[in-house]
Amino acid sequence: MYWSKSFIPTLKENPQDAESVSHKLLLRAGLVRMLMAGAYSYLPLGLRALENIQGIIRQEMNAIGASELLLPALQPLDIWQKTGRDKDLGEVMFKFTDRRQRQVTLGPTHEEIITDLVGKNITSYRQLPLVLYQIQSKFRDELRPRFGLIRACEFIMKDAYSFDTDDAGLDKNYQAMYEAYKRIFKRCGLDCLITEADSGVMGGKVSHEFMVKADDGEDVVLVCEKCSTHKAASAEESICQHCALPMKKVNTIEVGHIFKLGTKYSQALGAVFPDAKGELKPMIMGCYGIGVSRLISAIIEQNNDAQGIIWPKEVAPFQVIIMPLDITNEAVMQSALSLYKELEAMSYQVLLDDRDERAGVKFKDADLLGIPLQVVVGKESAKNNLLELKVRLSQNKVVEPKEKILEKIRAFYHG
Repeated sequence: MYWSKSFIPTLKENPQDAESVSHKLLLRAGLVRMLMAGAYSYLPLGLRALENIQGIIRQEMNAIGASELLLPALQPLDIWQKTGRDKDLGEVMFKFTDRRQRQVTLGPTHEEIITDLVGKNITSYRQLPLVLYQIQSKFRDELRPRFGLIRACEFIMKDAYSFDTDDAGLDKNYQAMYEAYKRIFKRCGLDCLITEADSGVMGGKVSHEFMVKADDGEDVVLVCEKCSTHKAASAEESICQHCALPMKKVNTIEVGHIFKLGTKYSQALGAVFPDAKGELKPMIMGCYGIGVSRLISAIIEQNNDAQGIIWPKEVAPFQVIIMPLDITNEAVMQSALSLYKELEAMSYQVLLDDRDERAGVKFKDADLLGIPLQVVVGKESAKNNLLELKVRLSQNKVVEPKEKILEKIRAFYHG
């Protein structure tokens, strides 16, 4: 991709209305722009990062045997009334009456909808277990949208649901999801704390939250710095039971939450199956959520420095940025274009900064964008058939011929 043909509106200064580090960098690096409080447009770089995150999630969900579908965002309110959650969520739900006088809501989540769907289409215990997931926009009328993508009114979520014949099956699916979540967040470059949590309006007896340390995080986890024990801060007692030392409060962002729902929804919505004896029994359910759009913010919160974002390899919107420092110099541009074409032919995602800008502007923008590898093409290096390669994370630089630079790029991404 040529910078001049994309849409990357970087900012030199922090926007005044941005509160968290991630919100400032999301705006400065031209990843998103706010339409109104709680609603954001994803610009090309932001969308590429979002799609990379979704790709990781899909790979890990498919690997444990989950099947992807897509459920409607428009939902009849009466299905929520059957579980009573229309009252539990209350004003958080966007509700309206359509022209047919039907009461409708924009889906804040999809437990009722998936339960209704599966309940109407499972006719035998032999069709279970079943694990389904989707990646879709949700809508919640937040009283105070803040911190950019962390608390928004329209957001993207991965929600998965398991349907089993017994508790043993639920336990197996729950553990598979638990391990898949750990892999997903590790691939996204995140260091997660996993805590037992309150199930809240979701229901069920067991749930775990996946929390990311962040200075501006809205949630709090208690952590023992000696033995690394941690638990939800809702617990009244703050002394670690393992070593009897006070626990430290750590600000966090919730990026994932998994629940053993049991039969709360299947009983309310009649999602039953005939067992081997022909007796009708309610399906045993689990649900598993990941805040996909807020993951972008969480990743930036844990991967940045004073210059800007430092994208983890698998999430970065581009793998390499090439910076010709004088686009009017034929040798410089030929060298940059030659490398660009070779990398693209090798299936690398490359951004060519072909803007007619000063070198200092290009260097600062490259660090701000946080693309893992930077290649600089200057007049002297181009004259001697040399290129400069910089690793964004370590700031290490080497100046070598193109063939050596290509080897280092391959080694960086493929070991």
